[in-house]
Amino acid sequence: MSISVIGVSHRTAPIEIRERLAWTDAEVPEVAARARDAGGSGAVVLSTCNRTEVYLCDAGPDAVAALWDLADARLGTPAEPYGYMRQDRDAVRHLYRVAAGLDSMILGESQIQGQVRRAWELTRPSAGPVLSRLFQLALRVGGLVRSRTTLGAGAASVPSASVELARKIFGALGGRQALVLGTGEVAELALACLTGDGVKTALVAHRNRERGAELAARLGGQAIGYDAAWSRFAEVDIVVCSTAAPHAVVRAHAVAPFVARRDGRPLCILDIAVPRDVDPDVGRLENVFLYDIDDLQGVVAGTLGSRQREIPEAERIISREVEFFWEWYRGRGVVTTIRALRERMESVRRDQVARTIRRLEHLGPEDRERVEHLSRALMNKFLHGLTVRLRGAAGNGNETQLADAVHYLFDLDVAGDATDAQGSE
Repeated sequence: MSISVIGVSHRTAPIEIRERLAWTDAEVPEVAARARDAGGSGAVVLSTCNRTEVYLCDAGPDAVAALWDLADARLGTPAEPYGYMRQDRDAVRHLYRVAAGLDSMILGESQIQGQVRRAWELTRPSAGPVLSRLFQLALRVGGLVRSRTTLGAGAASVPSASVELARKIFGALGGRQALVLGTGEVAELALACLTGDGVKTALVAHRNRERGAELAARLGGQAIGYDAAWSRFAEVDIVVCSTAAPHAVVRAHAVAPFVARRDGRPLCILDIAVPRDVDPDVGRLENVFLYDIDDLQGVVAGTLGSRQREIPEAERIISREVEFFWEWYRGRGVVTTIRALRERMESVRRDQVARTIRRLEHLGPEDRERVEHLSRALMNKFLHGLTVRLRGAAGNGNETQLADAVHYLFDLDVAGDATDAQGSE
């Protein structure tokens, strides 16, 4: 048995690579199914603005190679130099750190927990029992870290950090005008941060006018369509882009005529989407200051404050929970062996009792039941010590050797047991 994760993140790959390896919600279930079918009992795909990861259970080298091949084909060049692979305890620890916000670009960010939940929900048919339990516990660990530490205090989200960047450019944002492209969760948080900072006019642009109007009404903004958005580049001070488009939606040729009307006033564009929403050529227009999500790292470096002091306690919580999961995970093989052994012994017991009863035809129903009861009691007595020692082995690292010995000595059906292990919790 094994658990592994392969992926790329903001720690190993620039945005130019990450955006090409990002999977949309519509693509994620198919990728997970392909990963599972390549070999193994489960797969979950986690794709966010800062990482694309595939978690695998019981996957061999062929499955891992198939995933790197898939990434290579999408990237057009070898992806492995930009990635990483972790196995077993390290893979579990990695997911727990991700869910807790410890591996995020913005330490303690609040959005990642919802993204982990979304990944599990999207790929649940391919997850299998082990990864389903792992992701459920990862969400629990993320909650524990946030409730027992102050890791999430302060600017702990991409939208809040992007607005902090706008403050560094303009100072106070009161009276400024802003345009938000997109109506998803990130765009909604950005709009809330902007209006909370006193932005005078907040415009929400979305292809779905109804969705844009609903969000604008809720947060005190004004909804406009995409066609009307480009002309607003002549008047707004801040543009925040967070759509789910697979390609750039803000092109230099579309906004250049309106930027030219600004009379030298600076325009801050915050592109917090992956893949990026803004063509890099837009940043070459006069007095346009374009920042993507990787530029936020420098902004938040000086605002970590007390959150960094919470890291040791968060790591202690995670270490304890990793061991909790690993104890359960190692014990699954032992439980399968115990079940197979009991089924084999029960089969032997039934056969022997049936033969004995046929030779003792004079016994009445009550006596026959006494024979049944005696045979079950003897079987349970004989198996009790072995069962206790097998369960104990799951806690000292010897479970594999003992389980293999029991399979050999009692001629248990290894193939059948493996199937049971994959299908049970």
